[in-house]
Amino acid sequence: MVMSRGSLAGLIAGIATAALLWLTPACSDARAQATPFDPTEKSIAELQQALTSGAVTSRQLVEAYLARIEAYDRSGPDLQAFIALNPRALETADALDRERRERGPRGPLHGIPIAIKDNFDTADMPTTGASIALATHQPARDAFQVERLRAAGAVVIGKTNLHELAAGILTVSSLGGHTRNPYDPTRNPGGSSGGTSAAVAASFAAAGLGSDTCGSIRIPAAHNNLVGLRPTWGLSSRAGVIPLALTQDVAGPLARSVDDVAILLDATVGPDPRDPATEAGRGRAPASYRTGLDAVTLRGARLGVLISLFGDAPADAESAAIVRAALDRMRAAGAVVLDIEIPGMAEPLRGAGVIDHEFKFDLADYLAASPAPPVRSLGEILDRGLHHEALTGAFRRRNAPELRNTDAYRAALGRRAEVTTLVTEVMDRERFDALVYPTMRRRPSLIGEAQAGSTCQLSAVTGLPALALPAGFTTDELPVGFELLGPAWSEARLLSMGRAYERLAAVRRPPASTPALSSPEPRATRRFAASSGMPAPPADRPAVDATFEWDDGRGSLSYAIRVHGVDAADVLLGAVRREDSGPIVAVLLRAGETAAIGSVPISPASRDALLAGRLVVQLFTRADPFGRPPAAVTIR
Repeated sequence: MVMSRGSLAGLIAGIATAALLWLTPACSDARAQATPFDPTEKSIAELQQALTSGAVTSRQLVEAYLARIEAYDRSGPDLQAFIALNPRALETADALDRERRERGPRGPLHGIPIAIKDNFDTADMPTTGASIALATHQPARDAFQVERLRAAGAVVIGKTNLHELAAGILTVSSLGGHTRNPYDPTRNPGGSSGGTSAAVAASFAAAGLGSDTCGSIRIPAAHNNLVGLRPTWGLSSRAGVIPLALTQDVAGPLARSVDDVAILLDATVGPDPRDPATEAGRGRAPASYRTGLDAVTLRGARLGVLISLFGDAPADAESAAIVRAALDRMRAAGAVVLDIEIPGMAEPLRGAGVIDHEFKFDLADYLAASPAPPVRSLGEILDRGLHHEALTGAFRRRNAPELRNTDAYRAALGRRAEVTTLVTEVMDRERFDALVYPTMRRRPSLIGEAQAGSTCQLSAVTGLPALALPAGFTTDELPVGFELLGPAWSEARLLSMGRAYERLAAVRRPPASTPALSSPEPRATRRFAASSGMPAPPADRPAVDATFEWDDGRGSLSYAIRVHGVDAADVLLGAVRREDSGPIVAVLLRAGETAAIGSVPISPASRDALLAGRLVVQLFTRADPFGRPPAAVTIR
């Protein structure tokens, strides 16, 4: 492998004339039949009205979203929101169009494209957790919530990137690379459901599903000007969702409006024998969350402003002021807004998380339930280096416990109970409808940097529901969000208050980086599946050609890569990693790709390894899912 400045141009010219875009053949048909219907920022109700009136078919709607994905997910701002698109999305849309003509729609989600976080099992697509270790993992059955969405008539348009195995809040992974924030592609979209949030914010789908163990729905909602709901623990099934810590895991919706969150919630809640926790939620959900939205206004609502979660550092001030301005709007609409403290809460809250105690064991149980898991443990993932370098520290720490039931684990569970008692007593005594605080005290960090300012633990530790809402924007147009945390099973009340606020505040606006497409024609892409004018593939074995260019000012690595001697369908990943089975540093080729040109950020540590000649390029295929022999990256 040779790094050289100016070497990219020749390869670009050599392959551009015969380039095939990275989508599946079915998606190529979608582009050829593109429709002028514009789905940008349209709500589920607006899309359903268009489908009912005949203004658009479900096939055309899928095509319109695919055109946006083509233009912006691997081109333009290069958001990298998706791990994979659903090769049967158009086929499903056609079937739903026929059903609509013959029998009418099933309900509000009939024919509506939805994005699914790639830690939800799907029987027709791999479920990877965004990890190269699980690239070939094919579940036999859909996750419960995916089953319910499909039964409601939704079209799964694709699987989205996440912070690898949901274990962080930035959305970086060995299989999906760095997802970018559509409001500023140099910054992170939050995590771990960052791929879903970027896709929904950029109108790549009508709405999406995420999971939340400590902020993984709410943080992406805040960073992407979205609405996200972490439901009461036990309201919605987690069956078929790769676990991070089952004591804290929930799964739920992300959308551009409260109405759309309510529609997804209606379709996905309910008891599930595969998830015993849902017995606690039996009978707790109303007949419909959506139909009850108009029943509540903000007048008389009692909101406790939890000032300890606003922060007191200078970097916290801007977000705090934006959330305070949102509260002023609610107060002007008749809400009673009171600053409060909860004495004695801070100390137990700090030690109440259980992810470090449970992840290793819950993941192993999930993998053991698979008939043929590609790996069987977190330790095996670490030993083989089948993870992104950003996860090394967290994975090692979480792989350290030898037993689940330790004194430290029992102490954490005790602190959870203590925090829950303190919070519920205050809410009951003061008759608060919700506690309010910023979802994130800091703006989204630059890609490759750590993210500070999370307030994720309160809802995660107590199991109480929290609705994340847009509050406004920073001076440099970055979204800020806040949460309404309510009593157990109060989702209907939270959604109604959220919708009343949403209507008076009108904070939602689309990201500038992904505007409406001015033409149905596909835009140029930097991803290719075929090339011309290059040597024939070797007959005996796969080979990789790659050139690189390092931009020290931006901390990014530009590349051009092509694979010979292997069918596109057999490619799982082409990546840069540390030598000697070190972690994944950058994703160059995704599943089904044989050539690509792009640019990826890498960490300062990987930059040093690059300059020292300690990075390699490696190809992962179905025949060699743990990687073929690597080739060194050298500087000339």
